Amino acid sequence: MRISFFSMLILFSSYSSQLMAADKSILFSQPQQVSENVWSAIGATAPPTYENAGHNNNLTFIITKEGVVVINAGDNYLLAKSLHQAIKAITNQPVKYVVLENGQGHAALGTNYWQQQGVPVIAHSDAKHELESHGYDVLDRMRRGRKDKAKGTELALPNEVFDDTKIIELGGERIELLHLGPTHSPGDIVVWLPQQKLVIAGDMAFHKRLLPVMEHTDTAGWLETWEKFAALGAEVVIPGHGGPTTMQEVTKYTRDYLVYMREQMTLLLDEDGTLHEATKVDQSAYEHLDVFEELGARNASTLFRQMEFE
Repeated sequence: MRISFFSMLILFSSYSSQLMAADKSILFSQPQQVSENVWSAIGATAPPTYENAGHNNNLTFIITKEGVVVINAGDNYLLAKSLHQAIKAITNQPVKYVVLENGQGHAALGTNYWQQQGVPVIAHSDAKHELESHGYDVLDRMRRGRKDKAKGTELALPNEVFDDTKIIELGGERIELLHLGPTHSPGDIVVWLPQQKLVIAGDMAFHKRLLPVMEHTDTAGWLETWEKFAALGAEVVIPGHGGPTTMQEVTKYTRDYLVYMREQMTLLLDEDGTLHEATKVDQSAYEHLDVFEELGARNASTLFRQMEFE
């Protein structure tokens, strides 16, 4: 009876410690297993806030027999630390590389945490340029929004950059970092695992939330790039936002949305339509998507103004 009691006490203490550790995590959600060795902590499909700690994108990692490759450094130092704690709870393999899907804050501002752990950070050359040009402004906005959760975060640049392709061969896994062309923002890449036909698509592909058309978004180029993306033949897609899905799903809410919106703007421009009319274009087929209220009219406005000068 005494042994049983102490065994239960030890188990309870261990469980309590795990709960305390979990309470300290600021991940929006804990990692979920996507394939035998790929996991992803799915972020909120909402703008970054204090409540979601800036975890509004997917933080994915690949476990191999020789180490772990993390996709996205995270929005801030403490979020990166929480992700690292979650990784260490799943595997004893050390993190060998961190890859940035682009130069946006929620992909890159956790870089200094990883570099403090001795982990090199890899990004496309355009992503590094974005951080050099706008990083301090992005950092300042993050600090205002995340407040105490921004503690420890400093702007840091990637250790290594590439232009077209970088291959990581690690523990029997071939990991291809591919810049296929212009998409949502400068420096966007996809991470392709050919042995699994799995792609970590980043902001190439959207499905649970409406994609954003920003001032620097090249929608015509995005559609051309999409053909190269589709040619990979992925069977599993981990997008930048929202859970794992299929090519059919992301095609519907990314490529097809871009095609539809460009067609509508072309009709308006051919008829000398106005910017106000552009914001009234029927987007009801997409209004169920998260952040539609924030982005629908803005997307139309931005796209109209861009296409006036194509």
